[in-house]
Amino acid sequence: MKFQTRRVVAMAAASLVATVGLTACGSDDSGSGSDGGGDLAITFLPKNLGNPYFDTSNAGGEKAIEEFGGTYEEVGPDSGDDPAGQVPFINTAAQQGVNGLVVSANDPEAICDALNEARDAGVKVVTFDSDTNPDCRDLFINQATAEGIAKAQVDLIAEQIGDKGEVAVLSAAANATNQNAWIELMEAELEANHPDIELVDVVYGNDDDQTSFDKTAALLQSHPDLAGIISPTTVGISAAARYLSTSKAKGKVALTGLGTPNQMREYVKDGTVTAFALWNPADLGYLAAYATKALIEGDITGEAGDTFEAGDLGEYTVEEGGSVLLGDPFVFNADNIDDFDF
Repeated sequence: MKFQTRRVVAMAAASLVATVGLTACGSDDSGSGSDGGGDLAITFLPKNLGNPYFDTSNAGGEKAIEEFGGTYEEVGPDSGDDPAGQVPFINTAAQQGVNGLVVSANDPEAICDALNEARDAGVKVVTFDSDTNPDCRDLFINQATAEGIAKAQVDLIAEQIGDKGEVAVLSAAANATNQNAWIELMEAELEANHPDIELVDVVYGNDDDQTSFDKTAALLQSHPDLAGIISPTTVGISAAARYLSTSKAKGKVALTGLGTPNQMREYVKDGTVTAFALWNPADLGYLAAYATKALIEGDITGEAGDTFEAGDLGEYTVEEGGSVLLGDPFVFNADNIDDFDF
C-alpha cells in the first residue's frame, strides 16, 4: 500500500497545529462559525460527543465554515451504541432549517428515513467517516479506501507478530458501517496472504473507553495465546493500550489499529505500541464542510466527475457512488509521532 510521504503529512500536521485547538465543541455552539451564515448553516453530527477523534474532525469542519463565512453547529448523542440515537438530532436540524448536515453514521440503515426526510426539506446531507446507504445522502467523504485501511492494519500486525499467531479485533459498535467493512476486508486479506495468522475473535467496545478497556482484559483471559490485537477505532486502541501498558501482556501482545498521535504518544514511547495508522481527521472534517458548501451552492450535485475547491486542500473530484476520497492513511511510530499534534 502506498502511504503519504512524511513531508506531506508533516505539512498537514503543521497546518493542523496552527488551526485546531482540540477543544470539544458542545451542542450549544450554534453560530460559532461566523457572524451570519445566510444559506450556509451547517450542522455536524458525529457518532457521539466527547470522542477525541470527532472533536478533531469537527474542529476541522468548523475551521472551514469560518473560512467561507457559514454558521457551524455540532450536535449528537453521548453514546454511539444506539443505531437510531442520531435520529432526533437529524429531525431537529431539519426543523430548524439548516442547509447542510454532515453525519458520521452509527448505522447504515437506521437513520435513512430521517435523513431522506431532511433532504426532502431541502437539507444537503453529507456523510463522512462512516457512510449510510448511498440512497440516504448526497455525498460521502471517505477518509481512505476500505481496502487500503484494512490492508494497512493487517500489514502492521503481521510485521509486529512475525506473520504468525492468534489475533483478535476490538471494534466499535457491532453495527458500525466502516468498522464492519474493514473487518470483512481484513479477514479476506489474512486468508489470502497471511495463512499463519488466525483471527480468533471480534469484540465490540461501543466506542466507550471503559467498555473497550474491559473487552481488552476479557480477550487476554479468553485467548491466553493471543499474539496481537487490531483496534480500528480511536477509542478502542487507546483503551486497549492503557490496559496493556500496565499488564503482564505488555511487550508480548502487539497492538495496532487506528488512533490519534496525542492519544497514543505515551504508549508508543513506553513500548506498549510499535506503530499504528490514521488519516488526518481535521482534514476529513474540513473537506466535508467544503463539500457541503459546494452542494448547497449548486456547484456540484454529487455526480461522478463533479469537481470542487476545498480551501487549503485544493481541488477534489467526486467518484463513482457519490464519494470523495481524502487520501491514504499514514503510519505513526516512535520516529515520527512527535511531529504531530492532534
